[in-house]
Amino acid sequence: MPARAPKPHAKDRDTIWQQIATTLRAEIAAGTPPPGGRLPSEAALAARFAVNRHTVRQGLGALAREGLIQIAQGRGSFVAEDVLDYAIGPRTRFSEWIRRHNREPGGQVLRLIEIRAEASVARGLDVAEGSPVILLERLGLADGRPVSLTTHHFPAALGAGLLDALRDQPGISAALAAIGIADYRRQVSRVTARPPTAEEAALLRIPRSRPLLVAENVNVDAAGRVVEFGLARYPTPRVQLVFEP
Repeated sequence: MPARAPKPHAKDRDTIWQQIATTLRAEIAAGTPPPGGRLPSEAALAARFAVNRHTVRQGLGALAREGLIQIAQGRGSFVAEDVLDYAIGPRTRFSEWIRRHNREPGGQVLRLIEIRAEASVARGLDVAEGSPVILLERLGLADGRPVSLTTHHFPAALGAGLLDALRDQPGISAALAAIGIADYRRQVSRVTARPPTAEEAALLRIPRSRPLLVAENVNVDAAGRVVEFGLARYPTPRVQLVFEP
């Protein structure tokens, strides 16, 4: 627990908020709290530094202007997280995106099963409702920190061995290549925002008050055949979407 700060002398009162900002700045640099973590409340900081809350607010405001923290009305102050730009282009690949930011990509497969296409999936894949499709749900990581939660649907008719390829290959591109689809590109993306469900918040390690960016994507092969319909959820402000021509 941080040590209680001594009460300032009268001659220091004009600069005490700067001293508070300096102390908190150093603690943030040392990882306490970590990126995305909540700072103590104004009342707790006022007690720690033996000042009133207005003085604490001045110090926090300075850190917010520097971009070190984010102040959420009614929820408190949080250490700002590094934002990863995710470029929505015709051939965006997860591992390439993460490595572009000098991070180590990783992931965890949550589900890989064959199901029957419900109406929304059937429309996305341009297949009949009830057709067999392969569902892959995956948690994407950057240096071990969750940055995406994606649900991918593939027509089972794409090729024999697709389920095994998705299980055995290191990524979707390699799995599709294994069944003869050498390349695919994004045909359309639709982006919305909404609060996370309890499950999404737990997987992405975010509070339920933090919105998600939700991208609905359709990918096609060289002949224009739909090969994948996906739903990707990105935690804000950890990720921001950038549209490229």
